[in-house]
Amino acid sequence: MTHTQTSPSPAAEGSRSTGRNALIVAALMWSVQLVSLVAALSGTTQAAIAIHFQTTEIAWFTLMTLLTGTFFLPFMVKGAALFGKRRALLIATGLGLTGDLVAALATDYRTLLIGRGIAGVYTAATPLAYALTRDVFPRRWVGVANGVMAGGVGLVAFGGPFLSGYLLDHHGFRGVLWFVAISTAVSFFLVLFLVPESPVRERGGRMDWAGGLLLGGGVTLIIYAVGQGSHWGWSSAKFIGFIVIAAAALIAFLFVERRVADPLFPLSMTRRRPVWSALLATSIAAGSLSAVGVVIQLLVLMPKIPHVSDGLGWSGTHNAIVTSPISLMILVGAIGTGTIARRADSRVLLGIGTVLAVVGYGVGTQYHQSAGQIISWGVVAGLGTGVVVAVVPIMVIEVVSPEEQAMANGAQALAQGVAQIIVSQLTYVIMSQHGAVLEGTQFYLDQGFTNGMWLVIGCCALGGLFVALIPRAERLEDAKVGQAA
Repeated sequence: MTHTQTSPSPAAEGSRSTGRNALIVAALMWSVQLVSLVAALSGTTQAAIAIHFQTTEIAWFTLMTLLTGTFFLPFMVKGAALFGKRRALLIATGLGLTGDLVAALATDYRTLLIGRGIAGVYTAATPLAYALTRDVFPRRWVGVANGVMAGGVGLVAFGGPFLSGYLLDHHGFRGVLWFVAISTAVSFFLVLFLVPESPVRERGGRMDWAGGLLLGGGVTLIIYAVGQGSHWGWSSAKFIGFIVIAAAALIAFLFVERRVADPLFPLSMTRRRPVWSALLATSIAAGSLSAVGVVIQLLVLMPKIPHVSDGLGWSGTHNAIVTSPISLMILVGAIGTGTIARRADSRVLLGIGTVLAVVGYGVGTQYHQSAGQIISWGVVAGLGTGVVVAVVPIMVIEVVSPEEQAMANGAQALAQGVAQIIVSQLTYVIMSQHGAVLEGTQFYLDQGFTNGMWLVIGCCALGGLFVALIPRAERLEDAKVGQAA
Protein backbone atom coordinates (compact mmCIF):
# COMPACT_ATOMS: atom_id res chain seq x y z
CA MET A 1 0.00 0.00 0.00
CA THR A 2 1.25 3.47 -0.84
CA HIS A 3 0.17 6.95 0.13
CA THR A 4 -0.11 10.15 -1.87
CA GLN A 5 -0.19 13.65 -0.57
CA THR A 6 0.20 17.16 -1.87
CA SER A 7 2.79 19.65 -0.75
CA PRO A 8 1.65 22.85 -2.42
CA SER A 9 4.00 25.65 -3.23
CA PRO A 10 3.52 29.09 -1.70
CA ALA A 11 2.01 30.19 -4.99
CA ALA A 12 -0.54 27.40 -4.81
CA GLU A 13 -1.38 28.30 -1.22
CA GLY A 14 -2.21 31.84 -2.27
CA SER A 15 -4.15 30.89 -5.40
CA ARG A 16 -7.54 30.79 -3.69
CA SER A 17 -9.20 34.04 -2.67
CA THR A 18 -9.99 34.91 0.92
CA GLY A 19 -13.69 34.93 0.09
CA ARG A 20 -13.52 31.43 -1.35
CA ASN A 21 -11.70 30.13 1.73
CA ALA A 22 -14.31 31.77 3.95
CA LEU A 23 -17.11 30.02 2.05
CA ILE A 24 -15.38 26.66 2.48
CA VAL A 25 -15.02 27.31 6.22
CA ALA A 26 -18.73 28.16 6.41
CA ALA A 27 -19.70 24.99 4.56
CA LEU A 28 -17.57 22.78 6.79
CA MET A 29 -18.74 24.56 9.95
CA TRP A 30 -22.34 23.87 8.91
CA SER A 31 -21.50 20.18 8.55
CA VAL A 32 -19.79 20.01 11.94
CA GLN A 33 -22.28 22.02 13.96
CA LEU A 34 -25.34 20.41 12.40
CA VAL A 35 -24.44 17.31 14.45
CA SER A 36 -24.60 19.39 17.65
CA LEU A 37 -27.72 21.26 16.55
CA VAL A 38 -29.59 18.04 15.79
CA ALA A 39 -28.67 16.71 19.23
CA ALA A 40 -29.94 19.91 20.86
CA LEU A 41 -33.20 19.92 18.89
CA SER A 42 -33.75 16.22 19.53
CA GLY A 43 -33.46 16.73 23.27
CA THR A 44 -36.23 19.33 23.28
CA THR A 45 -38.65 17.21 21.22
CA GLN A 46 -38.44 14.01 23.26
CA ALA A 47 -41.41 14.77 25.51
CA ALA A 48 -43.69 15.71 22.61
CA ILE A 49 -42.70 12.61 20.64
CA ALA A 50 -43.21 10.32 23.66
CA ILE A 51 -46.71 11.70 24.18
CA HIS A 52 -47.65 11.55 20.49
CA PHE A 53 -46.48 7.97 19.94
CA GLN A 54 -47.45 6.88 23.48
CA THR A 55 -44.12 5.19 24.16
CA THR A 56 -42.12 4.62 27.32
CA GLU A 57 -38.98 3.87 25.26
CA ILE A 58 -38.23 7.47 24.34
CA ALA A 59 -34.55 7.01 25.30
CA TRP A 60 -34.10 5.14 22.02
CA PHE A 61 -34.91 8.34 20.14
CA THR A 62 -31.41 9.55 21.02
CA LEU A 63 -29.70 6.23 21.63
CA MET A 64 -30.46 4.91 18.14
CA THR A 65 -28.38 7.59 16.41
CA LEU A 66 -25.50 7.05 18.83
CA LEU A 67 -25.51 3.30 18.21
CA THR A 68 -25.53 3.45 14.41
CA GLY A 69 -23.17 6.41 14.32
CA THR A 70 -20.66 4.56 16.47
CA PHE A 71 -20.93 1.37 14.46
CA PHE A 72 -20.42 2.97 11.03
CA LEU A 73 -17.82 5.56 12.04
CA PRO A 74 -14.79 3.27 11.51
CA PHE A 75 -15.99 2.35 8.02
CA MET A 76 -16.59 5.99 7.07
CA VAL A 77 -13.14 7.20 8.14
CA LYS A 78 -11.42 4.27 6.43
CA GLY A 79 -13.43 4.96 3.29
CA ALA A 80 -12.35 8.60 3.49
CA ALA A 81 -8.69 7.56 3.58
CA LEU A 82 -9.17 5.28 0.55
CA PHE A 83 -11.58 7.20 -1.67
CA GLY A 84 -11.47 10.82 -0.52
CA LYS A 85 -12.69 12.77 2.49
CA ARG A 86 -15.15 14.97 0.56
CA ARG A 87 -16.70 11.93 -1.09
CA ALA A 88 -17.10 10.21 2.27
CA LEU A 89 -18.61 13.39 3.74
CA LEU A 90 -21.15 13.55 0.91
CA ILE A 91 -22.10 9.89 1.47
CA ALA A 92 -22.53 10.47 5.21
CA THR A 93 -24.63 13.57 4.56
CA GLY A 94 -26.73 11.82 1.93
CA LEU A 95 -27.50 8.94 4.29
CA GLY A 96 -28.24 11.44 7.04
CA LEU A 97 -30.75 13.20 4.79
CA THR A 98 -32.38 9.88 3.90
CA GLY A 99 -32.81 9.03 7.56
CA ASP A 100 -34.14 12.50 8.37
CA LEU A 101 -36.81 12.19 5.67
CA VAL A 102 -37.86 8.74 6.94
CA ALA A 103 -38.16 10.12 10.47
CA ALA A 104 -40.10 13.22 9.39
CA LEU A 105 -42.60 11.11 7.42
CA ALA A 106 -42.90 8.33 10.02
CA THR A 107 -46.42 7.43 11.15
CA ASP A 108 -45.33 5.03 13.90
CA TYR A 109 -42.53 5.02 16.46
CA ARG A 110 -40.69 2.04 14.98
CA THR A 111 -40.36 3.78 11.60
CA LEU A 112 -39.23 6.93 13.37
CA LEU A 113 -36.45 4.97 15.08
CA ILE A 114 -35.40 3.39 11.76
CA GLY A 115 -35.05 6.87 10.31
CA ARG A 116 -33.05 8.04 13.30
CA GLY A 117 -30.81 5.03 12.95
CA ILE A 118 -30.04 5.75 9.30
CA ALA A 119 -29.45 9.42 10.11
CA GLY A 120 -26.90 8.38 12.75
CA VAL A 121 -24.35 7.78 9.98
CA TYR A 122 -24.15 11.58 9.65
CA THR A 123 -22.21 11.78 12.95
CA ALA A 124 -19.12 10.89 10.89
CA ALA A 125 -19.34 14.39 9.39
CA THR A 126 -17.44 15.92 12.31
CA PRO A 127 -14.13 14.01 12.00
CA LEU A 128 -14.32 14.10 8.19
CA ALA A 129 -14.79 17.86 8.07
CA TYR A 130 -11.93 18.50 10.48
CA ALA A 131 -9.69 16.18 8.46
CA LEU A 132 -10.50 18.13 5.31
CA THR A 133 -9.28 21.41 6.82
CA ARG A 134 -5.70 20.12 6.90
CA ASP A 135 -5.72 19.34 3.18
CA VAL A 136 -7.74 22.09 1.52
CA PHE A 137 -6.57 25.25 3.29
CA PRO A 138 -3.25 27.09 3.10
CA ARG A 139 -1.16 26.88 6.26
CA ARG A 140 -2.20 30.24 7.67
CA TRP A 141 -5.89 29.27 7.43
CA VAL A 142 -5.79 25.85 9.14
CA GLY A 143 -5.82 27.02 12.77
CA VAL A 144 -8.39 29.73 12.12
CA ALA A 145 -10.64 27.32 10.21
CA ASN A 146 -10.52 24.78 13.04
CA GLY A 147 -11.25 27.48 15.59
CA VAL A 148 -14.23 28.87 13.66
CA MET A 149 -15.64 25.39 13.02
CA ALA A 150 -15.31 24.44 16.70
CA GLY A 151 -16.55 27.85 17.81
CA GLY A 152 -19.81 27.21 16.03
CA VAL A 153 -20.81 25.23 19.11
CA GLY A 154 -21.31 28.60 20.78
CA LEU A 155 -23.71 29.65 18.04
CA VAL A 156 -25.58 26.36 18.44
CA ALA A 157 -25.75 26.79 22.20
CA PHE A 158 -26.92 30.38 21.71
CA GLY A 159 -29.50 29.88 18.99
CA GLY A 160 -30.55 26.27 19.59
CA PRO A 161 -32.89 26.95 22.55
CA PHE A 162 -34.57 29.87 20.75
CA LEU A 163 -34.96 27.86 17.56
CA SER A 164 -36.31 24.72 19.21
CA GLY A 165 -38.79 26.73 21.27
CA TYR A 166 -40.13 28.51 18.19
CA LEU A 167 -40.43 25.34 16.12
CA LEU A 168 -42.16 23.39 18.88
CA ASP A 169 -44.55 26.20 19.75
CA HIS A 170 -45.60 26.91 16.17
CA HIS A 171 -45.05 23.66 14.24
CA GLY A 172 -44.83 20.85 16.79
CA PHE A 173 -42.27 18.05 16.75
CA ARG A 174 -42.90 17.48 13.02
CA GLY A 175 -41.65 20.99 12.38
CA VAL A 176 -38.43 20.16 14.21
CA LEU A 177 -37.94 16.94 12.22
CA TRP A 178 -38.54 18.72 8.92
CA PHE A 179 -36.16 21.52 9.90
CA VAL A 180 -33.48 18.90 10.55
CA ALA A 181 -34.09 17.32 7.14
CA ILE A 182 -33.91 20.66 5.34
CA SER A 183 -30.73 21.61 7.22
CA THR A 184 -29.09 18.32 6.22
CA ALA A 185 -30.04 18.93 2.59
CA VAL A 186 -28.41 22.38 2.79
CA SER A 187 -25.28 20.76 4.23
CA PHE A 188 -25.15 18.30 1.33
CA PHE A 189 -25.30 21.00 -1.33
CA LEU A 190 -22.84 23.29 0.47
CA VAL A 191 -20.26 20.50 0.50
CA LEU A 192 -21.10 19.48 -3.07
CA PHE A 193 -20.63 22.93 -4.57
CA LEU A 194 -18.12 24.64 -2.27
CA VAL A 195 -15.73 22.12 -0.73
CA PRO A 196 -12.86 20.75 -2.87
CA GLU A 197 -11.74 17.15 -2.61
CA SER A 198 -8.61 16.35 -0.67
CA PRO A 199 -5.84 14.80 -2.79
CA VAL A 200 -4.44 13.01 0.29
CA ARG A 201 -5.44 9.35 0.47
CA GLU A 202 -4.21 5.78 0.60
CA ARG A 203 -3.44 4.06 -2.69
CA GLY A 204 -3.93 0.35 -3.18
CA GLY A 205 -5.56 -0.22 0.21
CA ARG A 206 -8.65 -2.27 1.00
CA MET A 207 -11.52 -1.91 3.43
CA ASP A 208 -10.90 -3.82 6.65
CA TRP A 209 -14.37 -5.32 7.06
CA ALA A 210 -13.46 -7.72 9.87
CA GLY A 211 -11.75 -5.01 11.89
CA GLY A 212 -14.65 -2.60 11.36
CA LEU A 213 -17.24 -5.13 12.47
CA LEU A 214 -15.28 -6.04 15.58
CA LEU A 215 -14.45 -2.45 16.57
CA GLY A 216 -17.84 -0.97 15.71
CA GLY A 217 -19.68 -3.90 17.23
CA GLY A 218 -17.62 -3.92 20.43
CA VAL A 219 -17.98 -0.19 21.09
CA THR A 220 -21.68 -0.29 20.17
CA LEU A 221 -22.28 -3.08 22.69
CA ILE A 222 -20.59 -1.02 25.40
CA ILE A 223 -22.74 2.02 24.59
CA TYR A 224 -25.91 -0.07 24.53
CA ALA A 225 -25.06 -1.76 27.86
CA VAL A 226 -24.26 1.55 29.57
CA GLY A 227 -27.46 3.05 28.20
CA GLN A 228 -29.48 0.18 29.67
CA GLY A 229 -27.40 -0.28 32.82
CA SER A 230 -29.72 1.56 35.20
CA HIS A 231 -32.68 -0.41 33.82
CA TRP A 232 -30.99 -3.84 33.93
CA GLY A 233 -28.97 -3.24 37.07
CA TRP A 234 -25.24 -2.53 37.03
CA SER A 235 -24.43 -5.88 38.62
CA SER A 236 -26.95 -7.89 36.60
CA ALA A 237 -25.86 -10.88 34.52
CA LYS A 238 -27.22 -9.16 31.41
CA PHE A 239 -25.11 -6.04 31.85
CA ILE A 240 -21.97 -8.02 32.70
CA GLY A 241 -22.58 -10.36 29.76
CA PHE A 242 -22.75 -7.47 27.28
CA ILE A 243 -19.56 -5.94 28.67
CA VAL A 244 -17.73 -9.29 28.47
CA ILE A 245 -18.83 -9.82 24.85
CA ALA A 246 -17.81 -6.25 23.98
CA ALA A 247 -14.39 -6.72 25.57
CA ALA A 248 -13.89 -9.98 23.65
CA ALA A 249 -14.76 -8.22 20.38
CA LEU A 250 -12.28 -5.40 21.07
CA ILE A 251 -9.51 -7.86 21.98
CA ALA A 252 -10.22 -9.79 18.78
CA PHE A 253 -10.02 -6.47 16.91
CA LEU A 254 -6.46 -5.97 18.16
CA PHE A 255 -5.43 -9.44 16.95
CA VAL A 256 -7.05 -8.87 13.54
CA GLU A 257 -5.35 -5.50 13.09
CA ARG A 258 -1.96 -7.11 13.65
CA ARG A 259 -2.50 -9.50 10.75
CA VAL A 260 -4.36 -7.62 8.02
CA ALA A 261 -2.43 -5.81 5.32
CA ASP A 262 -4.58 -2.64 5.50
CA PRO A 263 -5.75 -2.18 9.11
CA LEU A 264 -8.67 0.04 9.97
CA PHE A 265 -6.70 2.03 12.55
CA PRO A 266 -3.03 1.09 12.10
CA LEU A 267 -1.60 -0.01 15.43
CA SER A 268 1.70 1.54 14.40
CA MET A 269 -0.09 4.90 14.55
CA THR A 270 -1.97 4.38 17.81
CA ARG A 271 1.08 2.91 19.57
CA ARG A 272 3.04 6.13 19.12
CA ARG A 273 3.09 8.04 22.38
CA PRO A 274 2.21 11.44 20.88
CA VAL A 275 -0.86 9.90 19.24
CA TRP A 276 -2.33 7.76 22.03
CA SER A 277 -1.63 10.34 24.71
CA ALA A 278 -3.27 13.14 22.69
CA LEU A 279 -6.28 10.95 21.91
CA LEU A 280 -6.61 9.98 25.58
CA ALA A 281 -6.43 13.53 26.97
CA THR A 282 -8.67 15.17 24.36
CA SER A 283 -11.30 12.41 24.40
CA ILE A 284 -11.79 12.46 28.16
CA ALA A 285 -11.68 16.26 28.53
CA ALA A 286 -13.93 17.08 25.58
CA GLY A 287 -16.25 14.11 26.16
CA SER A 288 -16.80 15.12 29.78
CA LEU A 289 -17.59 18.72 28.85
CA SER A 290 -20.06 17.48 26.24
CA ALA A 291 -21.87 15.62 29.05
CA VAL A 292 -22.25 18.66 31.32
CA GLY A 293 -25.44 19.65 29.48
CA VAL A 294 -27.16 16.69 31.15
CA VAL A 295 -26.89 18.48 34.49
CA ILE A 296 -27.34 22.09 33.40
CA GLN A 297 -30.42 21.57 31.22
CA LEU A 298 -32.21 19.49 33.85
CA LEU A 299 -31.28 22.00 36.56
CA VAL A 300 -32.73 25.03 34.78
CA LEU A 301 -35.73 23.43 33.03
CA MET A 302 -37.06 21.04 35.70
CA PRO A 303 -39.86 22.52 37.85
CA LYS A 304 -39.55 23.47 41.50
CA ILE A 305 -41.54 20.94 43.58
CA PRO A 306 -40.97 20.89 47.36
CA HIS A 307 -39.19 17.72 48.52
CA VAL A 308 -39.34 16.30 44.97
CA SER A 309 -37.54 18.60 42.52
CA ASP A 310 -35.11 21.48 43.03
CA GLY A 311 -35.08 22.60 39.40
CA LEU A 312 -35.29 26.30 38.61
CA GLY A 313 -38.36 25.90 36.40
CA TRP A 314 -37.23 28.26 33.64
CA SER A 315 -38.89 28.40 30.27
CA GLY A 316 -36.89 27.56 27.17
CA THR A 317 -36.77 31.22 26.16
CA HIS A 318 -35.59 32.37 29.60
CA ASN A 319 -32.91 29.68 29.54
CA ALA A 320 -31.74 30.88 26.13
CA ILE A 321 -31.52 34.49 27.33
CA VAL A 322 -29.59 33.68 30.51
CA THR A 323 -27.14 31.30 28.85
CA SER A 324 -26.43 33.54 25.85
CA PRO A 325 -23.35 35.18 27.50
CA ILE A 326 -21.96 31.70 28.18
CA SER A 327 -22.48 30.72 24.55
CA LEU A 328 -20.71 33.89 23.46
CA MET A 329 -17.70 33.00 25.60
CA ILE A 330 -17.55 29.53 24.05
CA LEU A 331 -17.37 31.21 20.66
CA VAL A 332 -14.69 33.67 21.82
CA GLY A 333 -12.59 30.91 23.36
CA ALA A 334 -12.76 28.71 20.29
CA ILE A 335 -11.96 31.38 17.72
CA GLY A 336 -9.21 32.85 19.90
CA THR A 337 -7.64 29.43 20.30
CA GLY A 338 -7.70 28.79 16.57
CA THR A 339 -6.03 32.14 15.96
CA ILE A 340 -3.09 31.67 18.35
CA ALA A 341 -2.69 27.91 17.87
CA ARG A 342 -0.22 28.31 15.00
CA ARG A 343 2.53 29.36 17.37
CA ALA A 344 1.31 28.25 20.81
CA ASP A 345 1.92 24.92 22.53
CA SER A 346 -1.37 23.06 22.15
CA ARG A 347 -0.72 21.15 25.39
CA VAL A 348 -0.72 24.42 27.29
CA LEU A 349 -3.94 25.48 25.57
CA LEU A 350 -5.68 22.22 26.49
CA GLY A 351 -4.45 22.56 30.08
CA ILE A 352 -5.72 26.15 30.31
CA GLY A 353 -9.07 25.16 28.86
CA THR A 354 -9.62 22.33 31.33
CA VAL A 355 -8.55 24.49 34.29
CA LEU A 356 -11.02 27.23 33.33
CA ALA A 357 -13.80 24.68 32.88
CA VAL A 358 -13.04 22.94 36.19
CA VAL A 359 -12.89 26.23 38.10
CA GLY A 360 -16.08 27.54 36.51
CA TYR A 361 -18.16 24.43 37.05
CA GLY A 362 -16.56 23.91 40.47
CA VAL A 363 -17.98 27.25 41.61
CA GLY A 364 -21.24 26.22 39.98
CA THR A 365 -21.59 23.23 42.27
CA GLN A 366 -22.20 25.64 45.16
CA TYR A 367 -23.87 28.59 43.43
CA HIS A 368 -26.60 27.71 40.93
CA GLN A 369 -29.81 29.08 42.41
CA SER A 370 -30.18 32.23 40.30
CA ALA A 371 -29.53 33.58 36.83
CA GLY A 372 -26.81 35.92 38.09
CA GLN A 373 -24.93 33.09 39.77
CA ILE A 374 -25.07 30.87 36.70
CA ILE A 375 -23.87 33.65 34.41
CA SER A 376 -20.98 34.57 36.74
CA TRP A 377 -19.35 31.14 36.70
CA GLY A 378 -20.79 30.11 33.34
CA VAL A 379 -18.73 32.65 31.37
CA VAL A 380 -15.54 31.19 32.87
CA ALA A 381 -16.62 27.62 32.16
CA GLY A 382 -17.79 28.65 28.68
CA LEU A 383 -14.42 30.21 27.85
CA GLY A 384 -12.66 27.01 28.94
CA THR A 385 -15.08 24.87 26.94
CA GLY A 386 -14.39 26.94 23.82
CA VAL A 387 -10.64 26.49 24.24
CA VAL A 388 -10.97 22.72 24.68
CA VAL A 389 -13.26 22.07 21.71
CA ALA A 390 -11.07 24.19 19.42
CA VAL A 391 -7.73 22.68 20.42
CA VAL A 392 -8.85 19.03 19.98
CA PRO A 393 -8.63 18.86 16.15
CA ILE A 394 -5.47 20.98 16.20
CA MET A 395 -3.71 18.53 18.51
CA VAL A 396 -4.63 15.65 16.22
CA ILE A 397 -3.14 17.53 13.24
CA GLU A 398 0.11 18.02 15.14
CA VAL A 399 0.68 14.35 16.01
CA VAL A 400 -0.18 12.52 12.76
CA SER A 401 0.80 12.69 9.11
CA PRO A 402 -1.62 13.96 6.44
CA GLU A 403 -2.49 10.45 5.23
CA GLU A 404 -3.35 9.42 8.81
CA GLN A 405 -5.54 12.45 9.43
CA ALA A 406 -8.97 10.94 8.68
CA MET A 407 -8.25 7.78 10.68
CA ALA A 408 -6.87 9.74 13.63
CA ASN A 409 -9.88 12.08 13.65
CA GLY A 410 -12.15 9.06 13.50
CA ALA A 411 -10.36 7.42 16.43
CA GLN A 412 -10.62 10.62 18.46
CA ALA A 413 -14.33 11.07 17.65
CA LEU A 414 -15.02 7.44 18.54
CA ALA A 415 -13.22 7.69 21.90
CA GLN A 416 -14.77 11.06 22.72
CA GLY A 417 -18.26 9.77 21.92
CA VAL A 418 -17.79 6.77 24.20
CA ALA A 419 -16.51 9.03 27.00
CA GLN A 420 -19.47 11.39 26.57
CA ILE A 421 -22.03 8.60 26.72
CA ILE A 422 -20.47 6.87 29.71
CA VAL A 423 -20.11 10.11 31.70
CA SER A 424 -23.67 11.16 30.76
CA GLN A 425 -25.20 7.86 31.84
CA LEU A 426 -23.25 7.80 35.11
CA THR A 427 -24.39 11.37 35.74
CA TYR A 428 -28.03 10.30 35.44
CA VAL A 429 -27.39 7.47 37.90
CA ILE A 430 -25.67 9.72 40.44
CA MET A 431 -28.32 12.43 40.24
CA SER A 432 -31.14 9.92 40.69
CA GLN A 433 -29.70 8.91 44.08
CA HIS A 434 -31.02 12.24 45.37
CA GLY A 435 -34.41 12.61 43.78
CA ALA A 436 -37.86 11.10 43.43
CA VAL A 437 -40.17 9.63 40.80
CA LEU A 438 -43.51 11.40 40.50
CA GLU A 439 -46.16 10.23 38.03
CA GLY A 440 -43.57 8.29 36.04
CA THR A 441 -41.05 11.15 35.78
CA GLN A 442 -37.65 11.23 37.50
CA PHE A 443 -36.98 14.49 39.37
CA TYR A 444 -33.78 15.56 41.13
CA LEU A 445 -32.98 17.38 44.36
CA ASP A 446 -30.22 19.95 44.73
CA GLN A 447 -27.72 17.42 46.05
CA GLY A 448 -28.26 15.33 42.93
CA PHE A 449 -27.44 18.25 40.65
CA THR A 450 -24.37 19.06 42.73
CA ASN A 451 -23.07 15.48 42.67
CA GLY A 452 -23.70 15.17 38.94
CA MET A 453 -21.70 18.31 38.27
CA TRP A 454 -18.85 17.07 40.47
CA LEU A 455 -18.67 13.89 38.38
CA VAL A 456 -18.28 15.91 35.18
CA ILE A 457 -15.68 18.14 36.83
CA GLY A 458 -13.66 15.16 38.01
CA CYS A 459 -13.63 13.55 34.57
CA CYS A 460 -12.67 16.83 32.88
CA ALA A 461 -9.85 17.32 35.39
CA LEU A 462 -8.63 13.79 34.68
CA GLY A 463 -8.43 14.63 30.98
CA GLY A 464 -6.45 17.75 31.86
CA LEU A 465 -4.00 15.75 33.97
CA PHE A 466 -3.35 13.42 31.05
CA VAL A 467 -1.86 16.40 29.20
CA ALA A 468 1.32 15.64 31.18
CA LEU A 469 1.67 12.39 29.21
CA ILE A 470 1.77 14.16 25.83
CA PRO A 471 5.30 14.79 24.52
CA ARG A 472 6.01 18.03 22.75
CA ALA A 473 4.93 17.77 19.13
CA GLU A 474 5.57 20.05 16.19
CA ARG A 475 3.43 23.15 16.32
CA LEU A 476 0.63 23.75 13.88
CA GLU A 477 2.87 26.34 12.25
CA ASP A 478 5.32 23.56 11.33
CA ALA A 479 2.92 20.66 10.68
CA LYS A 480 2.46 19.43 7.14
CA VAL A 481 -0.70 21.07 5.86
CA GLY A 482 -1.71 22.02 2.37
CA GLN A 483 -4.34 23.16 -0.07
CA ALA A 484 -6.03 20.94 -2.63
CA ALA A 485 -5.35 22.06 -6.15
